[in-house]
Amino acid sequence: MEAGGERFLKQRQVLLLFIFLGGSLAGSELKRYFVTEESERGFLITNLAKDVGLRVDELATRVAQVASKGNKQHFQLNYQTGDLLLNEQLDREELCGSTEPCILPFQVLLQNPFQLITNELQVIDINDHSPVFFENEMQVKILESAPPGTAIPLGNAEDLDVGRNSLQDYTLAPNSHFHVVTQRRRDGRKYPELVLDKALDREDQPELTLVLTALDGGSPPRFGTAQIYILVLDINDNAPEFAQSLHQVQIPENTPVNSVITTVSASDLDTGNYGEVSYAFFHASEEILKTFQLNPITGDMQLVKCLDYETISTYEIDIEAKDGGGLSGKCTVIVDVIDVNDNPPELTMSSVNSPISENLAETVVAIFSVSDLDSGDNGKIKCSIQNDLPFVLKPSVQNFYTLVTESPLDRESTAEYNITITVTDLGTPRLQTQHTFTLQVSDMNDNAPEFTQSSYTLWVRENNSPALHIGTISATDRDSGSNAQLTYSLLPGPQPGADAIEVETNLDLTKRMQKLKRMHLNRQVMVFIFAAFLRLVFSEPMRFSVSEETGSGSFLAHLTKPMGLGMGELTARSARVVSDDDKQYLLLDSKTGDLLLREKLDREEICGPKEPCVLHFQVFLEMPVQFFQGELLIEDINDHAPVFPDREVLLKIPENSHPGTLFPLTLAEDLDVGINGIQTYTVSPNAHFYVLTQNNSEGKKYPELVQDKALDREEQAELSLTLVALDGGTPPRSGTVLVRVLIMDVNDNAPEFVHSPYEVRVLENSPPDSVILNVLAKDADDGNFGSVSYGFFQASDDIKQTFSINEITGEIRLKKALDFEKVTSYRVEMEATDGGGLTGKATVFIEVVDVNDNAPEITISSLTSSIPENAAETVVSVFRIRDRDSGENGKMVCSIPDNLPFLLKPTFKNFYTLVTERPLDREIRDQYNVTITVSDLGTPRLQTQHTITLQVSDVNDNAPEFTQCWT
Repeated sequence: MEAGGERFLKQRQVLLLFIFLGGSLAGSELKRYFVTEESERGFLITNLAKDVGLRVDELATRVAQVASKGNKQHFQLNYQTGDLLLNEQLDREELCGSTEPCILPFQVLLQNPFQLITNELQVIDINDHSPVFFENEMQVKILESAPPGTAIPLGNAEDLDVGRNSLQDYTLAPNSHFHVVTQRRRDGRKYPELVLDKALDREDQPELTLVLTALDGGSPPRFGTAQIYILVLDINDNAPEFAQSLHQVQIPENTPVNSVITTVSASDLDTGNYGEVSYAFFHASEEILKTFQLNPITGDMQLVKCLDYETISTYEIDIEAKDGGGLSGKCTVIVDVIDVNDNPPELTMSSVNSPISENLAETVVAIFSVSDLDSGDNGKIKCSIQNDLPFVLKPSVQNFYTLVTESPLDRESTAEYNITITVTDLGTPRLQTQHTFTLQVSDMNDNAPEFTQSSYTLWVRENNSPALHIGTISATDRDSGSNAQLTYSLLPGPQPGADAIEVETNLDLTKRMQKLKRMHLNRQVMVFIFAAFLRLVFSEPMRFSVSEETGSGSFLAHLTKPMGLGMGELTARSARVVSDDDKQYLLLDSKTGDLLLREKLDREEICGPKEPCVLHFQVFLEMPVQFFQGELLIEDINDHAPVFPDREVLLKIPENSHPGTLFPLTLAEDLDVGINGIQTYTVSPNAHFYVLTQNNSEGKKYPELVQDKALDREEQAELSLTLVALDGGTPPRSGTVLVRVLIMDVNDNAPEFVHSPYEVRVLENSPPDSVILNVLAKDADDGNFGSVSYGFFQASDDIKQTFSINEITGEIRLKKALDFEKVTSYRVEMEATDGGGLTGKATVFIEVVDVNDNAPEITISSLTSSIPENAAETVVSVFRIRDRDSGENGKMVCSIPDNLPFLLKPTFKNFYTLVTERPLDREIRDQYNVTITVSDLGTPRLQTQHTITLQVSDVNDNAPEFTQCWT
């Protein structure tokens, strides 16, 4: 009973000691000591004996120990002085990373009696690290249209120091375009933001290099630098410009088809699509489009149809160079067609007088006109006939010629002439045209009969009977027809001498009189022809007018009065109408003097776009020769509606084009002229455009679309407008074309993430290369500007080593295994960048989910390997348990086998003591193997065991006993 009572009393004393210790630990104030990192080994922290209220010698007797986290021996205790010293040089960044303040907990353990004192050592930072940028070189893309004040976040630097010694500010080397602002993130990190001060111009400076400096607050401060490469992204702010605004080309009209006649070239200071130039004809007529072809890429202009100088001698062609953003420049190509001698002269016979009487001097044989469609020497003409003919060619008016007899003809010499008129131009090579006709010479009674003999001697018997045939007298006559019919009669014979001479004289006088009469007649004819020529040259032409489409046979005018002729003279003088071009549009009724239409006239066919449309004609009077000039004005009627060359027009306009911007459109063609031609253009009502009517270099009216309101492709990517061309006829005619306006995208929208922030939980045992999340950003822009690429923004090395992102899909994968016990969560900043350099940001919170992958740990702080027997509730060992997992995975239970005389008692912060449950008896058992088992509560449960071997030492608790008792 006494022994049991004594043991109970000792147990109560031990329990009271633990209660006292627990109370003292719970109520005592923690002491914090301070040391600067990098302090040398042996640095004095404090006098521990004094701080815990012990004498120096008690430290040894009570077996004082200093324990810290992880069994790292940061401290040493000097038992002779009681001083607590540094056992090694401390690195604050290694111990605490970015955590501030950096606290190193440690415990002072006193074993006899047991006491646990908790203290803290704060490691004070020194400025031993410079700021370091994650990237030594950063590339920033910014649109040249970015307005001043635009802010662009940059990659931050990292400084392992904390507090004042950490990164404090960013500066930028002086430049004319940017300054830097230091911003603070939600997690406290400071990052630089580049701010635009002055508008950029890519064409002036496409790239800038800046030096960014990160400064900490140490004394002296440390710094780190990075180079910023600014790439100024192009916008379509430059229209193409032609090297020459005017090209003048001279090409022969016989240039072969497919020949390149000139090459136009335009340049655009912009880059990429905005600097790519394509060429096209601007408001080209149908004739130009049929004749020339323009290579849209090279600017080569080719001939696709044979030229004809006589039809068109000059082409004025407007060419447009357009870039990929819809801006355009203009130039003009003037093609002068050089005439070649490819047209032989033309001869048009107006009248031929056949036959003509002989003996008439300078009689008009034929009237004809000549022409040559060529120009210059190629169009100059000379006209000739054979040299051996008694005819002369005499020029009249407007390339008319008369063929007249040079001298009186003699039918008896030549009764028929084959006259060939040869018309030759002066070109190279010379071309000629010939026309042959036959002229018959009619007989006049200009030859007296001639006897076959100059004298006849006839012998007649006297007293012959009447009707007696006494002989034959024969005579001939060179004339023909009735002029050659002879009658014979006897006349008294001439007396010799004077009578015969007189007869001859009379005959000569008769011939002279006939010759003078002919000369007088020819002189009158020549004077008349010359007078007619003067009238044609100096008189005003007769002018008349008619509306096109007037029916054939319609009356135009009476010609007798304006020509100063009387009724019937037109018929008597063989009047007729001759036109310049062989086309007999007109008819003259010589009986009435009425000028009539032979056929219906089409002004557009006769004159095309030429205005006024005048049909030149001549009235030719044959006997005597006389010409009258006439002009017929063909008046236009509104018989054609405006027609656009295409049914649909596609117009591309960048969405950042400003109100007031002009966009020329394709003009319509109207074959009518004057007021009946195109007068104005209108466009269907809409909110963005109206139309102006302008005149081009040829005087044609074309439409120009004017932007009235800012565009937004994301709001409306396409517009359909109806363009109307109106002429001025009564009633007016119109033509329409559909104008499709495609709004070309500019990079005016930054990518936007679908979610922000993203939150995801990832098991720490997820294998590397696992997909943990897909981020998604959308960009309202189109094409390259809407193409999004993904990347980390200002990511630390740890994040880059732990995660990877697919820049195309936005898929985030693990690069290495996670460890919840090291990092429980990650905050990852994401950046989405479009093809134009604009960016969007999002935050991804990655929570690492703990799995039970760490077994509990046991750390023995003190162990008494030999315990005297009979000692009640003696402290055998002090140890600490820990599990790096969290939650249920980190909760622990501690146990020892039930059949041992020991107890486990928790003390402070996972500290346990192993004590004897009752006094031991060495004589019964002198050694114990105590296995401490620590199990967590995770799934699956993990456990750790540690076995302690305890020796029981002997005390003198047994009196000697005799083996025999003698009596």
